Amino acid sequence: MPENLEDLTKLSREMAAAAGALALTQRSQALHDVDTKSSTVDIVTAADRAGEQLIRDRLLATRPHDAIVGEEGAAKAGTSGLTWFLDPIDGTTNFYYGLPGWVVSIAVSDSEGIAVGAVFDPVADLMYSAYRGGGAQRNGKPITARQQVTPLSSALVATGFSYQAHQRKRQAQILVELIPQVRDIRRLGSAAKDLCLVAEGSCDAYFEAGLNQWDLAAGWIIAAEAGAKVAFLTPESHERRLLLAATASVFDPLEAALEAAGAPLDP
Repeated sequence: MPENLEDLTKLSREMAAAAGALALTQRSQALHDVDTKSSTVDIVTAADRAGEQLIRDRLLATRPHDAIVGEEGAAKAGTSGLTWFLDPIDGTTNFYYGLPGWVVSIAVSDSEGIAVGAVFDPVADLMYSAYRGGGAQRNGKPITARQQVTPLSSALVATGFSYQAHQRKRQAQILVELIPQVRDIRRLGSAAKDLCLVAEGSCDAYFEAGLNQWDLAAGWIIAAEAGAKVAFLTPESHERRLLLAATASVFDPLEAALEAAGAPLDP
């Protein structure tokens, strides 16, 4: 029997809200339990782990046959054909420093790709969600990407950087070429939030290389269902695939500008 995507979206929103509330209450304590992952600047807190455990426990109780893939290590095989991608705090550096812009990101994929996504911003109390064919919402109201034709020179573009110093240097070299061609650049620190900003029309585009599925899945479907064009600019053979999400008028010229500036770049 086909899954009810509206029910999965409702569950995703509920779990994202609960994990976000938990992170808010645990922040002071969590800052005393911090580890690093891929580099010395790639941090994980106790709140990341607690949030992922909360979501995993809820899924085990309500969706025991689904697969789970979590940023902080939650992994479970499934038999239903559905896979949940969990990022309990996307933007942990913002969370650590007490900055806004960190979110909880939860997505579900099926045989056709990403089916459902929910992104909760606890600081701003904003819940973004979407399911395939159902449009995108923010706090229950429809949202759309910017519809007006925007030249690249007037586009506000978001991006993100790697945790690896040598990759950051190369990314900065691309920005040196790109900045004169656009309105401005924003680097907020959360891929999921950046994709939601494109979805609600607060940015014209977002690009980043080297994202994991838990980073991009929920934001991808939210942006796509809001009318943005979302695609990888590189094939699967690239180790660090380059993702671009943009309005219809900005996507092609920005893709060309990125390629001219030297993107995509492998490690």
